[in-house]
Amino acid sequence: MAKPLLPDELWELIQPCLPKKPLRPKGGRPPLEDRKALTGILFILRTGIPWEYLPQEMGCGCGMTCWRRLRKWYLAGVWDKIHHFLLNSLRHAKRLDFSRFLVDGMHVRAVGGGSQTGPSPVDRRKLGSKMHQITDAQGVPLATRMTPANINEVDELIPLVDAVPDIAGQVGHPRRRPEKLQGDRAYQSATKEHELRERNIDPVIAHRRTEHGSGLGKFRWFIERTLSWHKQFRRLRVRYERHAGLYYAFWKLASTIICYRTLNPGFS
Repeated sequence: MAKPLLPDELWELIQPCLPKKPLRPKGGRPPLEDRKALTGILFILRTGIPWEYLPQEMGCGCGMTCWRRLRKWYLAGVWDKIHHFLLNSLRHAKRLDFSRFLVDGMHVRAVGGGSQTGPSPVDRRKLGSKMHQITDAQGVPLATRMTPANINEVDELIPLVDAVPDIAGQVGHPRRRPEKLQGDRAYQSATKEHELRERNIDPVIAHRRTEHGSGLGKFRWFIERTLSWHKQFRRLRVRYERHAGLYYAFWKLASTIICYRTLNPGFS
């Protein structure tokens, strides 16, 4: 049997974070239920089809209704709130590894242009965006930043580290800093390494003009796997949204599902 896009356990986690609907006057068509709208959004995220092709047989309303709901929830900060809740749950379950954090970036072609786009240095200067990702030592996504494709990874290193929220879930103060931070040669900068040490983080960054074979790849592949997991959501492979916030919302929703999958290995 086909697996449900939105199982009851995941819906029960998301529902309290959604904004309450305002009271409506009597009469008129009732609004689409939040669970049906979220199911339609997940279908678009996983399949990558255009909004207008959302099958009516699914009972999720029209594509534009789901599009407006996605935008509304993004502006309300719903996806960041849900992601943060899952990170707290993962730390409570001792599924987060603060021994080191990993950083990397991924280019995405932006076929429709829009904000947060620029000429991509790896795609013949076609418009694109770059997703900067930081994870724990096991590849759990912690924070994401979105920039034009022509922004260097090293320029986003410190803002990305500072974007990690305070993660609670255990006795004591919430935690947001790792013991070490690892990145490839794109993040090599004496200034940035000094700023990391000021934050009590030991930088483990490959340096340019040095031989390969340092052995750091056995740690770095975790974040490469996480970026690959994001690409399994077909809507993330190419950016169709002109509004950068909507693509970012899709990315955060995918990160939420990855965190939920880590917390509940039986979910796929």
